[in-house]
Amino acid sequence: MIKNPLIYTYLKKFQEDPQSRVFAPLSEAYRKAGLVDEAIAIAQEGLAHHPHFMGGRVALARALFDKKRYPLVIETLTPVIREAPDNIVAQRLFAESCLIQGQFAQALDAYKMLLYLNPKDQEVARLIKEIEPQAYDKGNIVLQADYQVKMASKAIDDDPVLKRSEWMRRIEKLQDMLKHVERYRVDSSR
Repeated sequence: MIKNPLIYTYLKKFQEDPQSRVFAPLSEAYRKAGLVDEAIAIAQEGLAHHPHFMGGRVALARALFDKKRYPLVIETLTPVIREAPDNIVAQRLFAESCLIQGQFAQALDAYKMLLYLNPKDQEVARLIKEIEPQAYDKGNIVLQADYQVKMASKAIDDDPVLKRSEWMRRIEKLQDMLKHVERYRVDSSR
């Protein structure tokens, strides 16, 4: 028998309609009650019916984070932060999971988005200051000065497909010019 009234309420609604979106708050209630495995299972079951439901993905990610399954948290939240970058919970879980996994560039992007959403968050600002040098040192982030600047013609020369299409464009342009010259010659001889 479930003693948590919130779990009981959500579970009853979920049992009445297993394809409803109530799986997300039910999963969160399970997680808060310490029933993390049940939270993961119910979130996965709900996401099978609603794979694009952001709230369900966040609920699953929170439970996975509690189980220290960080790669799965990142995988689960990637579409969420791409489609709803203003989702603060998703950004924070994603950032922390990336940081734990040593993915400094991705963590830095997520923390910068969090700082953009809440410029007064001193903790996030401090984390960015800490992570940024590590990301540069590890080579995960390249300063713009490190990029090679090429002339457009050099880039075309390096790519045979582009080179061919550029030559085709030039030939077509010359043919158009010749047509105009021929037309002018015919008109002026009259």
